[in-house]
Amino acid sequence: MKIEIFGTGCARCNQLTENARVAVERLGLADCDFVKVNDFNEIAKRGVLLTPALLIDGKVKVIGKAASPDEVERYLKEAGAAGRAK
Repeated sequence: MKIEIFGTGCARCNQLTENARVAVERLGLADCDFVKVNDFNEIAKRGVLLTPALLIDGKVKVIGKAASPDEVERYLKEAGAAGRAK
């Protein structure tokens, strides 16, 4: 499972990254790849105009806010993470 955080390194971007890591840990996921994307051209090319943004397996789940660990956990489950736990 690929988790991408789009942002420039601001406090909200860092918080979203931390919240995503907490959600992954709660679900016991071992096969998640975290990718931080901070290149403005790449962010815009992917259709994201507000940061931070969270993408799971290439699908935009959150734009413009630092989703809570509970929210990220829900998105991970929706993306099929439940069957990938350790």
